[in-house]
Amino acid sequence: MSDTRWLDDHEQKTWRSFLTATRLFFDGIERQLQQDSGLPHAYYEILVRLSEAPGRTLRMSDLASTSLSSRSRISHAVARLEENGWVRRRPCEHDKRGALAELTDAGMAGLREAAPRHVESVRRGLFDALSPEQVAALRDISDTLVGHLSNEPVWPVADDQARTRTGREAAG
Repeated sequence: MSDTRWLDDHEQKTWRSFLTATRLFFDGIERQLQQDSGLPHAYYEILVRLSEAPGRTLRMSDLASTSLSSRSRISHAVARLEENGWVRRRPCEHDKRGALAELTDAGMAGLREAAPRHVESVRRGLFDALSPEQVAALRDISDTLVGHLSNEPVWPVADDQARTRTGREAAG
């Protein structure tokens, strides 16, 4: 193990601070969504991604890859959302092996209801604590890490320009 690149004291403190901050933040987000909407964050994210897609529809495989989730996990989540009438699955016309997930009107209504409290929770837990310069630095650091750790962006690159007003309201 002589080639192990151990963390120095500064890196170790940074790592632990980052780990604690992200856990506290995401635990709070998860708790808020569960209490206010009865939704796990993963389900909320699926609804947001579908709300921002053309025709509120995505291939299941695309939904899985952009959500950084396995196909089986996405399939299970979509099945639960289908039970609520918020998402419907249908076969892909161009590829008989593929399936599409479509956000229903009821799902869009549920997302619109959940979004304001969720966005407020994100704002309170993250943005209210940071200066504009820190927000810019966080965006730069996050984009760098996404580029370093994945083959494709988690959110589409043209995301800022492509969001509709409804998607922006729901996205949080």
